[in-house]
Amino acid sequence: MTIDTKCVQGGWQPKRGEPRQPPIVASTTFRYETTQQMADLFDLKAAGYFYTRLQNPTNDHVAGKICALEGGVAAMLTSSGQAASTYCILNLCQAGDHVVSSAQIYGGTYNLFNVSLKKLGIEFTFVDPDADEETLASAFRPNTKCVFGETVANPSGAVLDIEKFARLAHAHGVPLIVDNTFPTPVLCRPIEFGADIVMHSTTKYMDGHAAQVGGAIVDSGNFDWEKYPERFAGLVSPDPSYHGLSYTKTFGKAAFIVKATAQLMRDYGSIPSPFNAFILNLGLESLHLRIRRHAENALAAAKWLRSRPEVAWVNYAGLEDSPYYGLCRKQFEGALPSGVLTFGIKGGREKSIKFMDSLKMIEIVTHVADARSCVLHPASHTHRQLTDEQLAAAGIPPDLIRFSCGLESAEDIIADLEQAFAAIS
Repeated sequence: MTIDTKCVQGGWQPKRGEPRQPPIVASTTFRYETTQQMADLFDLKAAGYFYTRLQNPTNDHVAGKICALEGGVAAMLTSSGQAASTYCILNLCQAGDHVVSSAQIYGGTYNLFNVSLKKLGIEFTFVDPDADEETLASAFRPNTKCVFGETVANPSGAVLDIEKFARLAHAHGVPLIVDNTFPTPVLCRPIEFGADIVMHSTTKYMDGHAAQVGGAIVDSGNFDWEKYPERFAGLVSPDPSYHGLSYTKTFGKAAFIVKATAQLMRDYGSIPSPFNAFILNLGLESLHLRIRRHAENALAAAKWLRSRPEVAWVNYAGLEDSPYYGLCRKQFEGALPSGVLTFGIKGGREKSIKFMDSLKMIEIVTHVADARSCVLHPASHTHRQLTDEQLAAAGIPPDLIRFSCGLESAEDIIADLEQAFAAIS
């Protein structure tokens, strides 16, 4: 099936007499006839459902669709994108381990890495994603466990050279984890360029309507964990909490997702409700139509903004003069990265804030990437915990406005921008 058909048909395949839509299984628990049947489930000797904190049929159907969209072998849903990022790291790392991460990532993820996970003893080195390979290679250490980056950085708009980062990660014997939230698999499939693990904040374009919070993790099945048994002992060596079971030997290519489910979800419990998964699936059914319209509107808005004398700069990788345009042509369908762009107003931070306050249809919200156009000032909002030096490293100048183009007509979006410029002139 093509990616478009997978959006509509993937995941749930009803049998005779079953509902056409995947049902919401609103039950915390599931019945079995014998003690042994339940024991086999707890020992991971049998497949099935026994408690929704670990797995739920509705969640698994939707995870299956996202897995098919990304071209992976196994997937899981989490309660948020932050939970997905956390599980990706904790599934591989423990105190004393090290991660190489792009510096240009979502502010919440940066804080998760630089503060919260650092308190657990996991160290992070943040690198400029545009640096040359020799510079990037110098960030690796003997205790490095993985590399992390965003396909399109939120909010800077920097485009990750996935093949370059995959090549470096694999040369050092570690997997590449890529957050593919902004392009979605409709516009970009990182696994095809060498990524090993792909994650999403499904709260964004996959839902598309700001109706649920969620996350997803997809494993490509391509990384050979057993090639590095000491480095990835948590996946390869016997797990005492499951009677000495080895995830790689028992579950093969699905080892990463099974471990994240059986261990991390069991212990930390960041499971989405089946109702949220149901809402997410409704969004996925139209994702292939929506994300292309978002991207077309963003390109139109970016071209118009660049023509305005009040605008100091515009950053959208889909513009032909963007330094990332070559990567766009290589990695993204139609050379369009997403529906999100950034720009700054002449006059700096105060002028940019005044412009945002003058918008009418385009709202100021914390959210991004849904049906309605919205703006946000990262230096004041999502990244306000960062120092000026950290903001600069993250590619966020103080005048930066993150602009998420919705599904309205491009004409109406531009008209609102125009009246805001008139209001501050």
